[in-house]
Amino acid sequence: MTTEGTAAGGTAAEPAPTSGTSVGARWVSALSLANLGVWVGWFGPLQLLLARQAEQLTPEHKTATLALVTGVGAAVSMVANPVFGALSDRTTASVGRRIPWVVAGVAGGAAGLLVLAGARSVTTVIAGWCLVQLALNAAFAALTAAVPDQVPRRQRGLVGGWLGVSQVGGILVGTALATAAGGVSAGYLACAVFSVLAAVPYVLMRRDTPLAVAARPAFRWRTFLGGFWIDPRRHPDFGWAWLTRFLMNLSYSISTMYLLYYLTDAVRYEGDADNGVLILTALNALTLLSTVVISGIRSDRSGRRKPYVIWSGLVIAAATLLLAVWQTWTGAVVASLVLGLGFGVYTAVDFALLTDVLPAEADRGKDLGVINIANALPQVLAPVVAAPVVTHFGGYTALYALAAALALAGSVLVRRIRAVP
Repeated sequence: MTTEGTAAGGTAAEPAPTSGTSVGARWVSALSLANLGVWVGWFGPLQLLLARQAEQLTPEHKTATLALVTGVGAAVSMVANPVFGALSDRTTASVGRRIPWVVAGVAGGAAGLLVLAGARSVTTVIAGWCLVQLALNAAFAALTAAVPDQVPRRQRGLVGGWLGVSQVGGILVGTALATAAGGVSAGYLACAVFSVLAAVPYVLMRRDTPLAVAARPAFRWRTFLGGFWIDPRRHPDFGWAWLTRFLMNLSYSISTMYLLYYLTDAVRYEGDADNGVLILTALNALTLLSTVVISGIRSDRSGRRKPYVIWSGLVIAAATLLLAVWQTWTGAVVASLVLGLGFGVYTAVDFALLTDVLPAEADRGKDLGVINIANALPQVLAPVVAAPVVTHFGGYTALYALAAALALAGSVLVRRIRAVP
């Protein structure tokens, strides 16, 4: 186990001397590629495949079926991420704390995608998607925790930027694979193969932080379970960071989860709606890539995080408001471009901000897992919120206006975080 202290103010200390030097391009590339594979495993299904499968299995109730499948899967994700993060904190494998969970998680995620490829009932779809969420969250928790383990603070905006590239790349590649594969089953198979291959370079590099058996604390159920509650009164910056991330991700989940149906039911897109989603995703990726890395680098150099997060949230709110009031193909294109600009800055800098407010270095995997609940919980709540709004309370205009209001609230509340410039 590396020897690290805890920084003043309750935030995580710098990486140990063995990893405190700047991380190299090869490691950042391998980490980003593995992260890309995880996002492909998630968003190939979420962008197209699950919606198409729901349409095939229950054409009269496709919205409700999609809400059920994604909601149950996201509930699994919400529990899995912090649990696997905590388990990785305690892992004493010779290769390190994180790599075993990357291997197991990617393998399990591919297995879940294979189950989905052969699913012929809603029950099997739910089971397959829950396995995908369970396993890929194990890999994601380990990959995320590797950043504060290995990367000094002065580079975390940069690394967060490249992780943002891999995130949007995963959405784009997953959507492209789902579209180009030629069918729902083939799309799942393509995503499974890609996810496995993408993790190989990172695993082979074997750069990880080991934990000696003697250094692992004794396991007690009460302590283990109690550790998932991080009192916002004792760690207010962590609490505000969690809340703002939750609001931003709820806005984003509402905006993207029903994009296929938005094009068909509101925009009345004349072409193939699958290709329409792919085009919008590609445009979003184009502008996101133009901002995500450079904003991370600039925040590293300036030492300031909050202004970038606040202004990016305002841009995201503006983009979702465009979807509410300009329901045409042109409006969707413009909104996707604007959304990419804002989300690129937000993705890079907010991740760096989060690593700066972690309560304790020994629990980085668990604490980042708790933060990642703010990513998963919106997937549970988004369909619960969206389905009645679309059906009974104003349709897609009200839905995207709500998404804009959530992004605005998330942006404003970032000001409550005190420890970060």
